[in-house]
Amino acid sequence: MSAGTSIGGTRAVELAVGGMTCAACAARVERKLNKLDGVTARVNYATEKAAVEAPPGVGVDALIAEVERAGYRAELVEPGGPGAEPDDGQVRYLWRRLVVALLLGAPLADLSITMALVPSLRFPGWQWLLLAMTVPVATWCAWPFHRKALVNARHGTSSMDTLVSLGIIAASCWSVYTIFAHGEASAPTDGAWGLLLRPGGSVYLDVAAGVTTFVLAGRLFEAKAKHRAGGALRALAAIGAKDVAVLRDGREHRVPVAELRVDEHFVVRPGETIATDGEVLHGHCAVDASTMTGESAPVEVSPGDAVVGGTVALSGRVVVRATRVGADTQLAQLVRLVERAQTDKAGIQRLADRISGWFVPAVCGLAVLTFLAWWLLDAPAEEAFNAALAVLIIACPCALGLATPTALLAASGRGAQLGIFIKSHQALESARAIDTVVLDKTGTLTTGRMTVVDVRPAPGVDRATLLRHAGAVEDASEHVVARAVSDLARRELDELPAVADFTSLAGLGACGVVDGRAVLVGSARMLAECGVTVPDDLDEQRTRWEADGRTTVVVAVDDAVAGVLAVADAVKPSAARAVARLHRLGLRTALLTGDNEATARAVAAEVGIDDVLAEVLPADKAATIQELRERGRTVAMVGDGVNDAPALARADLGLAVVTGTDVALGAADLILVRDDLDVVPSAVSLARATLGTIRGNLAWAFGYNVAALPLAAFGLLNPLIGAGAMALSSLFVVTNSLRLRRFGAQPQAAG
Repeated sequence: MSAGTSIGGTRAVELAVGGMTCAACAARVERKLNKLDGVTARVNYATEKAAVEAPPGVGVDALIAEVERAGYRAELVEPGGPGAEPDDGQVRYLWRRLVVALLLGAPLADLSITMALVPSLRFPGWQWLLLAMTVPVATWCAWPFHRKALVNARHGTSSMDTLVSLGIIAASCWSVYTIFAHGEASAPTDGAWGLLLRPGGSVYLDVAAGVTTFVLAGRLFEAKAKHRAGGALRALAAIGAKDVAVLRDGREHRVPVAELRVDEHFVVRPGETIATDGEVLHGHCAVDASTMTGESAPVEVSPGDAVVGGTVALSGRVVVRATRVGADTQLAQLVRLVERAQTDKAGIQRLADRISGWFVPAVCGLAVLTFLAWWLLDAPAEEAFNAALAVLIIACPCALGLATPTALLAASGRGAQLGIFIKSHQALESARAIDTVVLDKTGTLTTGRMTVVDVRPAPGVDRATLLRHAGAVEDASEHVVARAVSDLARRELDELPAVADFTSLAGLGACGVVDGRAVLVGSARMLAECGVTVPDDLDEQRTRWEADGRTTVVVAVDDAVAGVLAVADAVKPSAARAVARLHRLGLRTALLTGDNEATARAVAAEVGIDDVLAEVLPADKAATIQELRERGRTVAMVGDGVNDAPALARADLGLAVVTGTDVALGAADLILVRDDLDVVPSAVSLARATLGTIRGNLAWAFGYNVAALPLAAFGLLNPLIGAGAMALSSLFVVTNSLRLRRFGAQPQAAG
């Protein structure tokens, strides 16, 4: 196989399939591909793509040939490529035919009704006028249906187009027979209601034109809706920079972004899009990451910080070292995840596809049986034909085939805008049953960076003086606790003085001379060894902080304690709000961490988490998740580290923060792009809303066919009304799904 991704001895490829017009087409292509030895294929009608896993012996050419033997077109979608753009030519193709059908069909319907209801208004040659208006509609306008029906017939299959084409041909031929074999068709004996029910002797040219118009309109709306549903994803894929200012030999060279290589340095100026993922080497700037995360607040970056391709620099000039380029960037990977998820199928969709696969031939058989039943009951041939024609037209399973994929497509696009990337639609089904959310602590619930969370100066010492002395010494150290102290001092003070005679004491602290005064910064143990005693009130505060799991730093100036600082991995500002939203969704929450019990309970109490699972070794996290599941819980796990990957995979639903490791991202079902825990309840809400939309769509699609087919078979439904109802059914399903594009990440009620 020439392209694709290797998966356990097989190779995964994606094919763009052309020529499908309904879910039955997708089911047929899927069956054809799955007949090849070792091939597993999933074909999605809404995205017009096939996700195929094939052994090395089956090449792409063989897959494409099999699709073409089924009567469709196929081409390889290159990995990492931008994906096929929507076929605007198909929209124009349908639009031209719809306009002609409307221009001829509307006066045709008026003339047909007038000639039927008021025979006295009939004029010589009125039949020929009706035929002249009908022929272009039933042939050129309806050619997409006839052509596909012929292709299907040539391959011994059928589809929705078979039903539509048969209905149009049957109505037209019967009308010609009625006009020329029986002369002028008789008028209904009971006025407009009789025309509605079409008793014997009526002409069906208006039905042929009406069916063509309604179905063309439905196809056009469907094509435009699929285009809109995928718009968010296409916009995301298009936000990347087109060129970049690369530093080579000390000079800037503007080159296409495709020529940028890993470890090359490039310049980003205010207003420019950051070309690729990288690390800031020089400069400071504010970055607008809203295109990637949906977060409107700019993020300040400085040397050592990571930046993501596709985000925009708002102020300041920075030099960035490229760490990932091309298909390896975070943006490209996330786009591929969503595309793969849109090609994936939920179990509920596979059920609908199987039904659509046998539905079309079953309806053809029902139409024949309906005609024979009426005929055997000695009913007029016109009435038998009327009932059989209505069965053919009303039963088209468009709505059934569109019910699930359009909802999933819209949900994927909206999720991408909110910073929720769906790797698999199975995740949406899993999210429906979730009753417990387990959150990892470090890097997920907390920032993953040590931060000064409290400052207690000694009596007679002000906060600024304490931070000035402590910050100057700690600024010379590389320790994570020292970095937290110096960062706070730099934020609150204009500048820090220089430190002389700096000495780092491993595991204890550091010392130096600041403004001519000897400064000690470190643990209480270090100060005790240096002969410095911590006053009782400060020592009691230090003890309480340490009991809460915080790290304490004592500062002494000229052998007198100047104050105590508490350092901890700070909880994310959004954590408490997100946990409260999860509770409103009816979910229990649990904190999972390897930290000690006191630290874990302090964090849980701060954000309002229900349960605490502390002192859990990394190797035991997956076992802990499994234990919860064995107790009857349906568990979602939120994590970011390598040690979270087994737990993410073991949970019923795994959610990985995108700032986490590649291993964690690979094990998760949903990826949360925003560094904001609010996306966790939003992801659950979106999943619930999507499943609710799918259930509503399927209930309508099944209910519509179940109710309409008996009415048609018993002759109680005009074929023209059936055509309109069929088109409106599909339009309802698509419109209902598109409501998900306005999903506002508001909490959904539990259950």
